[in-house]
Amino acid sequence: MALVVIDAGHGGANPGATYRGRQEKDDALALALAVGDILERNGIEVYYTRTTDVYESPFQKAMEGNAVGADYFVSIHRNSSPYPNQYTGVETLVYNRYGEAARLAANINEQLEMVGFVNQGVNERPNLVVLNRTNMPAVLVEVGFINTDADNQLLDDRFYDVAQAIADGIIETLRTR
Repeated sequence: MALVVIDAGHGGANPGATYRGRQEKDDALALALAVGDILERNGIEVYYTRTTDVYESPFQKAMEGNAVGADYFVSIHRNSSPYPNQYTGVETLVYNRYGEAARLAANINEQLEMVGFVNQGVNERPNLVVLNRTNMPAVLVEVGFINTDADNQLLDDRFYDVAQAIADGIIETLRTR
């Protein structure tokens, strides 16, 4: 049975990006729990880095993923930009654009694009701890811009479709590995 780490970004005293009272940590946790539930209903074992509003460092999260021997590590976040409504869409970050993590990232982005997000692509971010300290393919999904009204509207209106899209991207990658 496959094991996937689902990491809700930020948490506790670290809200992540904020916009008009909305906090990234809350959106990330809600999505992480919904994605994990869908995966579990599809026979995939899930390890959550958090299920409540607590903070662990990215290093701690990466070490947890390594300790449980997961097949994939999926960190869920919301993007932000210097000015409100400046950018829109999803992007998924990887250590490098080659191999299994990049395939997982592309599959997730494709599914999110079908829900209605602009696909900003798969981008390398080798300096992120959850991507460079994990022993398994790892991605960090930026699910729309928290300071873009259209992205928030899409997430709110189609929340379960968004969670299903992320889960489908993971399931598709597991099915074809």
